[in-house]
Amino acid sequence: MTFSALDSLLLGPLFATEAMRACFSEEAQLGAMLAAEAALARAEASVGLAPAELGRAVSAIPPGELDVAALGRTTALAGVPTIPFVKAVQGRLSPEMERAFHKGATTQDIMDTALVLQLRESLALIRGDLVAVLDGLSLLAETHRTTPCVGRTYGQHAAPLSFGYKAAVWLAGVAEVAARLPDVSSRVLVASLAGPVGTLAALGAQGPIVADAFARELGLATAPIAWHVRRAAVVETGCWLAQLIGALAKIATDIVNLASTEVGEIEEPFVPGRGGSSAMPHKRNPVSSTVILAAHAAAPGNVMTLLTAMAAGHERPAGLWHGEWHALPTLFGLASGALREAAALTRGLKVNAARMLDNIGLTRGLLFADAAAGRLGGALGRETAHHLVEEAAAEVRQSSATLQAVLARDPLVIKTGIDLSETFDLSPAVFAAASWVDRSVASAQTTRAALLQCDSGRASTAR
Repeated sequence: MTFSALDSLLLGPLFATEAMRACFSEEAQLGAMLAAEAALARAEASVGLAPAELGRAVSAIPPGELDVAALGRTTALAGVPTIPFVKAVQGRLSPEMERAFHKGATTQDIMDTALVLQLRESLALIRGDLVAVLDGLSLLAETHRTTPCVGRTYGQHAAPLSFGYKAAVWLAGVAEVAARLPDVSSRVLVASLAGPVGTLAALGAQGPIVADAFARELGLATAPIAWHVRRAAVVETGCWLAQLIGALAKIATDIVNLASTEVGEIEEPFVPGRGGSSAMPHKRNPVSSTVILAAHAAAPGNVMTLLTAMAAGHERPAGLWHGEWHALPTLFGLASGALREAAALTRGLKVNAARMLDNIGLTRGLLFADAAAGRLGGALGRETAHHLVEEAAAEVRQSSATLQAVLARDPLVIKTGIDLSETFDLSPAVFAAASWVDRSVASAQTTRAALLQCDSGRASTAR
């Protein structure tokens, strides 16, 4: 049994991708810590503060050879894993190199920089998954650009549109979050090297020089001053992940509704053995949507943890920084699983166009009430026309008549001489929806191109 579903052998594969789980594995964390220490050694060697061979010696240590269980037991005493980690590495170095190892740095420098290196890999994974989702949604929107569908407000039939329009709204929601990824990356991919209270005093006048060289070695940006207690970029990253999950959850919410037995307009992709019930053989539950909505339910609490950690006391806080360790990796894991399921949905969503057309007829023309009122408004006045159609709609709900038939026999409508038959044609509504599909897809393609061009491996903006 585990405390986190994401770390569970039983539940983990459901909620997070293996690639993301690997990014936040203990071996990956130790590897990132070794990379940070090796970069520090090289940076200090460049100004004569460490032997030239120290960086090579640290880089040669395989993270898998460090005893994670032993480090964990000592971490429980030390309060942070860096202390036993440093001792374990020092034990593999010569006396001369051991004395120069970790010089000037503090626990949080190594932990935060290692985290940033893990985030760089994680954000690259998310960028690739986002491109796949944008591609899938764009194709879905274009394919069903003119597929008539009910537009719903407050859960009720409102006016006709196209299913492509609905998919284009989903697309725009994901794209507007995706467009912020380069900026989020540039602000969080920053090295941390500041020493115990942030001044890097142990390195004297060479402190800023070493800090800059350290960042260059790792391909990260340099901070103008310590970010030990400046956590806005960490919070921004967590909030961005929650927004991304939220944009995917909007899609999942619609899919669950549209896939319900009573609506039946779409189905999740069928995979043998997926979505079944232990009690009901006929069930095909929306598993992908379920995973996305579960991530959405869990995300806000983790964001709150990150926000709480901003209230760090003085130069180094007690506990708040540690609290981030529970939250940020979890958000990345949840986002990875949600993106994986969203990509599968957009690639294989089954659309029942015939059922959509049937559902348009369920309300016997009420979907065209707004169009009818608008057509009559020029002759009767807006308020009179609205009231007339509202009364006609009430009669439709209480009878088996269509709105078109009720309006056709209304004395006021007859008096206007207006032929309302064209008002009940789907074509204008579908045409109007289709033009917005084109705009949404074009905008998303711009975002897609920017994602492909951006290099999450290098942050150009210091903070």
